[in-house]
Amino acid sequence: MSSRSLGGQCAASLILILGISAYGWCQAGGPMAPAQDAPASPVPAPAAPSAPAPVPARNSEAAAAASAPASNSSKPAMVEVPGGTHIPLVIHNAISTRSARPGDPVYFETLFPVLIDGKVVIPAGSYMSGEVTEAKRAGRVKGRAELGIKLTTMILPNAYMVNLNAMPSSAGTGGGETVDQEGKVNGDTDKASDAGTVLKTTAAGAGIGGVAAQSGRGAAIGAGIGAAVGLGAVLLSRGPDAELPRGSTVEVVIDRSILLEADKVQFTGPGQASTLPGPPNREPTRAKIPF
Repeated sequence: MSSRSLGGQCAASLILILGISAYGWCQAGGPMAPAQDAPASPVPAPAAPSAPAPVPARNSEAAAAASAPASNSSKPAMVEVPGGTHIPLVIHNAISTRSARPGDPVYFETLFPVLIDGKVVIPAGSYMSGEVTEAKRAGRVKGRAELGIKLTTMILPNAYMVNLNAMPSSAGTGGGETVDQEGKVNGDTDKASDAGTVLKTTAAGAGIGGVAAQSGRGAAIGAGIGAAVGLGAVLLSRGPDAELPRGSTVEVVIDRSILLEADKVQFTGPGQASTLPGPPNREPTRAKIPF
């Protein structure tokens, strides 16, 4: 081939290549942007630690107020028997300073109902028990017998039992016993009986001496001897014992208030006490030494 024809072929090839390039540029919508590296996806910052959910503060007052109705409803209603209330009793077991010892039991029964706000809370026939706290016999010449009693328990007819603290304020024993301000039962002094014993022995001695000597001097001597005998009889004996025979009535005073459960003192009647005969009247008698 000639050089002219070879140059024409080269020119035609060049034109063909340029045409194909122009066609591709139009299809792409413009010059192709140079390829770039894809931006790295942003790494999220570490989340700050979340604060713990706040715990609601406990409202102690509200809780107490909420629980108060339940606690109040669980407590039974109470009836108060005020301190200083007098209760008449009758004793079931006889006691005396002759044989009683501290700690010995005593048993009583109520004779009359106790009412609070017009309702019977302690019916007649309720039981009270306690113990002897002191038993002191009378002396030879002076001193009175003393008997201390303390009541500690009450049992109502429905078997409801409560504690109490009561002591005697008066007593009807059939004898000369009295109750002092401390609640002690004191025996009789028997002074009249002592004087009578001396007078009797004095008169007897004077009569015997007068008859024997047939003179006033003999009577005087006999009287002196009789007086000495009478005084000796008194010195060789104790004063009367303090006694509470079975059936004696004793009024006690409650030292402090008693609280009774309202639902356990729903009595519809006054109750009924046992029928015990009262003790017979008795004269004070001295006990011979050493008994």
